[in-house]
Amino acid sequence: MAIQTRAPILDVRSACRALGMPPASFYRAVGPEKPARVRHAPRRISPEERTEILATSHEPRFVDCPPAQIVAQLLDEGRYLCSERTFYRVLAEHGQSRERRDQLRHPDHPVPQLLASAPNQLWSWDITKLHGPAKWTYYYLYMILDVFSRYAVGWALAHRESAELAKRLIHWTVRRQKVPPGQLTLHADRGSAMTSKPVAFLLADLSVTKTHSRPHVSNDNPYSESHFKTLKYRPDFPDRFGSIQDARAFCVDFVAWYNEEHRHSGLGYLTPADVHFGRARDRHHLRSRTLEAAFVEHPERFPNGCPRPRPLPSEVWINRPGLRCDSTDSRIPAGSAAGVNCGAAAERSEGTVDAGEHPAPTPLPVLEEAH
Repeated sequence: MAIQTRAPILDVRSACRALGMPPASFYRAVGPEKPARVRHAPRRISPEERTEILATSHEPRFVDCPPAQIVAQLLDEGRYLCSERTFYRVLAEHGQSRERRDQLRHPDHPVPQLLASAPNQLWSWDITKLHGPAKWTYYYLYMILDVFSRYAVGWALAHRESAELAKRLIHWTVRRQKVPPGQLTLHADRGSAMTSKPVAFLLADLSVTKTHSRPHVSNDNPYSESHFKTLKYRPDFPDRFGSIQDARAFCVDFVAWYNEEHRHSGLGYLTPADVHFGRARDRHHLRSRTLEAAFVEHPERFPNGCPRPRPLPSEVWINRPGLRCDSTDSRIPAGSAAGVNCGAAAERSEGTVDAGEHPAPTPLPVLEEAH
């Protein structure tokens, strides 16, 4: 060791202080190795006693009795082998303390790990309730969101949750966005409409990949949850809607505002329509030129150099692929506003789509509920 080579010059304590090492660690390393101390537990029962405990629990009169009753009955006979807890411990060591009845075990649901680098690669959809005019009356808002651009590509409002209405909405939205087969992944939670056979058969016909959140893990569908929070935290969002026509009128205005006017923090404060229809690069260049002009006019106001606008989104994800996630743990590492491992990795200005590939954003029509 370096300390031993400098022993003629420095004493051990000074050398250890110079190296930031405790002297005790040095003496422990160079000293003779101490034999491992054998610990003796005086309360430990012997192997013969363990054999007697197992043999007693296997007696025909005790095979259906818990350890508490075995200990009590042995005490009535004037015998004491061990405590109730020791009985349990010995039985557990031999695998004889499990539940005797067959128990239903929930399947191990995989963690959805999804990635999108352009619009119409990954959609998220969900259903939320809007309070009606009276107690226990609700209207059901169906919302399909493009995860990369946060653009609301389709929505509907109905009196009830219906798999058939969800099927029609998804079919209409895929056709309107002109999504080619095999490109899109549609993510949702495990609601009855989301896991229904009509929706599953439709997605199979359209060559759309279907994924679901883990049970009771709302973090696996963060974009839809965050979108609904934005809806219900609007200043003009009412406590109750007077009618379904009233709710639809509100949703029309909200979707138009969200798509065309709302500057989204996850998009570098661009609107969803800018990202979805390929206008993000032009907006970014305009902001860059504006900031450069401001810097040329007043460079003393920018001590860190010429400011740059927030970078464009390049990738978004739900439970970022490549990271190890425990399928049974709902505490996902932080990412988006919903508190999960998802969000926009904004380092590159790629992933936008030419505006000619999609129709211009127009107010979404309302699908009537099928009766």
